[in-house]
This record gives sequence, structure tokens and C-alpha cells, in this order.
Amino acid sequence: MSELTVFFGLKVREQRKLKKISQEKLALLCNIDRSYMGRIERGEVNITLEKIYEIAKALEIDPKKLLP
Repeated sequence: MSELTVFFGLKVREQRKLKKISQEKLALLCNIDRSYMGRIERGEVNITLEKIYEIAKALEIDPKKLLP
């Protein structure tokens, strides 16, 4: 796990909880598996730029809020 993927995952989890969205609902909004969303939030996977934008859109935030 790189520092960047861990940071990104923590920011996704933080924003998801602020919006009061379950991990499962966020995964559905992003058209990905819930277990994969869990791996993203734990910083275990390096996702594509496209997925970053999909997650940000689902959270209704600017993608740069998820990056350092």
C-alpha cells in the first residue's frame, strides 16, 4: 500500500461518512462491488483516474478533495 492510496481511501471514507452514505450505496452509485469499495477505502488498490472521478461525482464533491 502506498501512502497515496491510503490517503485517498481515508478521504473517500471520510467524505462518505459526512454524506451519511453506506459503503454499499456508494459502491452501487459507482457501479463497483462493495468489497472492492472496501479495498479502496483501506488503500489496498490503485484505482484509475476514471474511478476517482466516478467516486467524487457520487459523493457530489470535487475530485481534488480526495487527493493530497
